[in-house]
Amino acid sequence: MSTLQKKYVQPTAAAPSRWQGWGKALLKDRWLYFMALPGLAYFLVFKYVPMYGLIMAFQDFKPHLGFMDSPWVGMKHFERFFSEDQFWMLFRNTALLAVYNLVFFFPLPIILALMLNEVRLERYKRFVQTLVYIPHFVSWVVVVGIFYILFTTEGGAVNELLFMMTGEKIPFLLEPDWFRTMIVGQSIWKEVGWGTIIFLAALAGVDLQLYEAARMDGAGRWRQLWHITLPAIRSTIVILLILRLGNFLDSGFEHIFLMLTPTNREVGEVFDTYVYVKGLTQGQFSYSAAVGLFKSAVGLVLVLSANWLAKRFGEEGVY
Repeated sequence: MSTLQKKYVQPTAAAPSRWQGWGKALLKDRWLYFMALPGLAYFLVFKYVPMYGLIMAFQDFKPHLGFMDSPWVGMKHFERFFSEDQFWMLFRNTALLAVYNLVFFFPLPIILALMLNEVRLERYKRFVQTLVYIPHFVSWVVVVGIFYILFTTEGGAVNELLFMMTGEKIPFLLEPDWFRTMIVGQSIWKEVGWGTIIFLAALAGVDLQLYEAARMDGAGRWRQLWHITLPAIRSTIVILLILRLGNFLDSGFEHIFLMLTPTNREVGEVFDTYVYVKGLTQGQFSYSAAVGLFKSAVGLVLVLSANWLAKRFGEEGVY
C-alpha cells in the first residue's frame, strides 16, 4: 500500500461488545421495558419469591424456629400423603374435574370466537362480545349465589319449573351426581366469553386475501373455516392447550370451596381445598406444602410432555 493510500484509509471501528449491544437495545426500547416492570414485579414477588417456602415440604416446620432452624425430615410428608386413604379420592376428584373442564370448557371459547368472527354486522358483534365478557368480572361468590337462587329446592326458578312439568324437584346443589356438572357449567358461564379474546385476536391477523382467493375457487364458508381459519389459529390453540395442562390439577379453590357441602364432599374435595384444611385450619404447614408441591410437579411434567409432543408434530410449542 502506498503512502497516499495509507493516508486516506480509515481505521476500522472495534466491534461492539455484547454488553454494549444489550445496553443500546435497552436504551432504545426503554419505555417498553418500563411498562413491563409492573408485570415483572408481580411475578417476582408473588410467584418466584414464595418458592423459597417450598423447603417447608422437607421440614417439620415450626413458625417460631423459622425456615433455617426447623428440623429436616426429608420425604416424610410425601410418604404420609401417598399412604393416606384420601389420596386416591383427592386425585380422582381433581383429575375428573380437570378432564371435564378440558373436554367441555376448553373448546367452547374457540367455537364462540369462530362464530363471532363470522358475524358481519359490526354493531351486533360488539354487543354480543360485551355481553359474554361481563360474567368474567363477577366474583365466584356472586356466581355461586346466582346459581343457588336458581337451583335451590326452596323456591328456585329451575326447580319450580321442573315441579310444574314433572311434579318433582331435584336437589342440584346437594346431590353428589350433579356436583361436577354444576362446577363445569358455572365455569363455562363465567369464563367462556373472556376466553375468546385471544382467539379473536389471532383471527384478526388472518390475511383476508386468502378468503377472497378461496371464494374465487368456489369454497364455501365451511371449507374456508376448515382450510384457512383453523390452520391460522392452530398454533394459538396448541400453546393455550399446553398452558392449560400446566394448571391441570388447579381446580380453583374459591369456586370449589363455595360449592362444597357435607353431602357432596366425597366427590368435591380436591387438592386445593385439602391444602386449605390441612394448612390453614389445622396448622400442618409442612404437610400442606408437600401436597402443593406434588400438584405443581404434576403440572410441570404435563407441560414438558405436551410441549415435547407439540414439537414432535411440527408445532412451535411454548419454548
